Amino acid sequence: MTYTFLQHYWCFIVALLGALLVFLLFVQGANSVARSLGYTEEGRRLIYNSTGRKWEFTFTTLVTFGGAFFASFPLFYSTSFGGAYWLWMLILFTFVLQAVSYEFQNKIGNILGPRTFQFFLTLNGILGPLLLGGAVATFFEGSNFVIEKDNLIDASAMTPIISRWANASHGLDALLNPWVLVFGFAVVFLARVLGILYVMNNVNDEDIRSRGSVRLIGAAVPFVLLFVAYLVHLLLKDGFAYTDEGVIYMEPYKYLHNFLDMWYLLIILLVGVVLVLYGIGKTVWSKSYISGIWPAGIGTVLTVLALLLCSAWNHTAYYPSVADLQSSLTLANSCSSEFTLRTMFYVSLLVPFVLAYIVYAWRAIDKKKLDKEEIKNDHAY
Repeated sequence: MTYTFLQHYWCFIVALLGALLVFLLFVQGANSVARSLGYTEEGRRLIYNSTGRKWEFTFTTLVTFGGAFFASFPLFYSTSFGGAYWLWMLILFTFVLQAVSYEFQNKIGNILGPRTFQFFLTLNGILGPLLLGGAVATFFEGSNFVIEKDNLIDASAMTPIISRWANASHGLDALLNPWVLVFGFAVVFLARVLGILYVMNNVNDEDIRSRGSVRLIGAAVPFVLLFVAYLVHLLLKDGFAYTDEGVIYMEPYKYLHNFLDMWYLLIILLVGVVLVLYGIGKTVWSKSYISGIWPAGIGTVLTVLALLLCSAWNHTAYYPSVADLQSSLTLANSCSSEFTLRTMFYVSLLVPFVLAYIVYAWRAIDKKKLDKEEIKNDHAY
């Protein structure tokens, strides 16, 4: 195991966690359309109780994603989480609102009323995917930060801060880039697609399932348009590359070259897109088909995984700086020590056991489809 292999290995692990996180955003997506999909108060409670069984998976994956980034690529963690903190704080705040809203919306003594907390769930369902999608888009579009490693050895520096944001917006400036918004809203509508597919599979209610097909078309069309627009933009834009000596430079059609050079990522991307479209299409055309979440979910993981690896592998700066090109972060200049990556490699061998437990817990939770009887017990949200 060389140092380079370990860098690419941990990039793969982080990218896989990111891809799983995007799939698990079906919780946010379903909550964002709960009022139109559930239609009645009872229908909305069915949807909130369905997603309420899974929100912990999403939140845990988000925390694990950040933790894996911190351990393997600490300079990214300190630069993005420490510099673009308004963006990340908004993301965390909406997820905290989500957790509180599930627990308190129907509790006795709730002076705000259920609709207030349901509004918070809707807010998280829109802002969560939008801001997370925007954060991912900065891997391709760039961010405003500066790296000054000389501060570590500068005796005159009162605090050895090596990364700083180049403006006072601290991450919110990313939302001024129209292509960041295009990708962000693509994730919003993808989350809605996955959310509708999940509810149709998980909730045993004919009224919700019949409305689901119609709502699915309304979410799938803007998702496809936005995703195709961004993908074309990505393949035609200049990308952030670096030489063996670590010099960052702009390369025309960099991400197109990446997919052509790493043909296996292109295959993964295409298979992922086909699976997502298959899950949507079969659900729309077949009234009896309710398992679209699985091909669409697997396709989402494959597609996002291919995009994230395309942003980092093949001598690509995965966190580019538009304020100072040479401050851009690469796998080589932002990773932990070889000892740390090697030690974590052995720890990561336990991941399959963790995944097996998640699958077991998921199957145990979904052993019985959710119906109206479920929301009558004392443990219902």
